Amino acid sequence: MLHYKMNVLQELKKSGYSTYRIRAEKVLSEGTMQRLRMGSTAISVESLGILCNILQCQPGDILEWIPEDNASGAPPC
Repeated sequence: MLHYKMNVLQELKKSGYSTYRIRAEKVLSEGTMQRLRMGSTAISVESLGILCNILQCQPGDILEWIPEDNASGAPPC
């Protein structure tokens, strides 16, 4: 399961990108902004690339994968 290693919106704000600026400049879609607010990791690779560009980081600095408890007995991917 993926989860954020940082508060993305807070880091964007530190980099000079308030939610107002992001919306006004159409940097990210409103849907992506809503998913970030809710902590959903269901964002596009394109959006992840935009975040990396703004924050000057790698995707692994934003997201991390944590193995789930495999109670179903299915093999991991």
